[in-house]
Amino acid sequence: MSASLKVIFAGTPDFAASSLQGLINSQHEVVAVYTQPDRQSGRGKKIHMSPVKELALEHGIPVEQPLNFKSETDRKLLASFNADVMVVAAYGLLLPQSVLDTPRLGCINVHGSLLPRWRGAAPIQRAIQAGDTETGITIMQMEAGLDTGPMLSKATTPISADDTGATLHDKLAVKGADLLIETMDALAEDNLKAIPQDDTLATYAHKLTKQEAFIDWSMDATSIELTIRAFNSWPVAQTLIDGKVIRVWQGSVLAEDTNKAPGTIVKADKNGIQVSCGHHQLLLSELQLPGSRKMSVRDLLNAPKNQALLAVGAKFSDPQA
Repeated sequence: MSASLKVIFAGTPDFAASSLQGLINSQHEVVAVYTQPDRQSGRGKKIHMSPVKELALEHGIPVEQPLNFKSETDRKLLASFNADVMVVAAYGLLLPQSVLDTPRLGCINVHGSLLPRWRGAAPIQRAIQAGDTETGITIMQMEAGLDTGPMLSKATTPISADDTGATLHDKLAVKGADLLIETMDALAEDNLKAIPQDDTLATYAHKLTKQEAFIDWSMDATSIELTIRAFNSWPVAQTLIDGKVIRVWQGSVLAEDTNKAPGTIVKADKNGIQVSCGHHQLLLSELQLPGSRKMSVRDLLNAPKNQALLAVGAKFSDPQA
């Protein structure tokens, strides 16, 4: 068994919780957890803890939630844990150099891409949206630049034709936790070689926004299908018809062209809703109407009012068009 390290963990969502669980199950000691402040969410605006905080409290690990590290008090508290290393995974807070330098071995990051490709906030979704055939996890030594630090380890995962943002997230969360423990064990034995990133190969994974979720039907069907998969389960691809916002959860490309304007419903039956695009067509198979749950088109078209809404000749649109 390798030596044990004293670890501060910093992370917030489910992706990070998987890595925290891996550390808890390992021989390494998690002496403190840092996570984003509790937030209001849902219709009732109830205060919710992050998945990382919930897990830490379950295991009796001290939890800290500073807004930032500008306060000398917060920086002194961090130093007081006397950690060997700080592990960061989807924390959601940029760390100043003073924090990066605090642990004896610095800070390492669990990132959901094969760096230097897809630095930034949404690497999992942007990889799908770009049509990448593989992605993975990179664990890097953190520095002041955004995801620019030297790489300590990598693990590759194929992106399948039916992967969504949600399914790929879950695969990478598990792989990230496994790779983290391997890396931590090697770090404890001083058996790691940091490899600098090639900045000329870098791409940037911009944060997802609700505004970009609306489908531009003038795009080719393949690009739209990739975006639908990437944005499942957030922010979910959307389109307008008759003033109603329809959320699009699943679709497939039909390599057929039509003379209909982009966004026009060409066919609607139990097999799906066939829509004209800038190039080729898209067959929509799972939709969500306002105030309803997501449903297969087969079930959706059982209701006469939905048949009328989604009739042949009706046209989907982008509110920004």
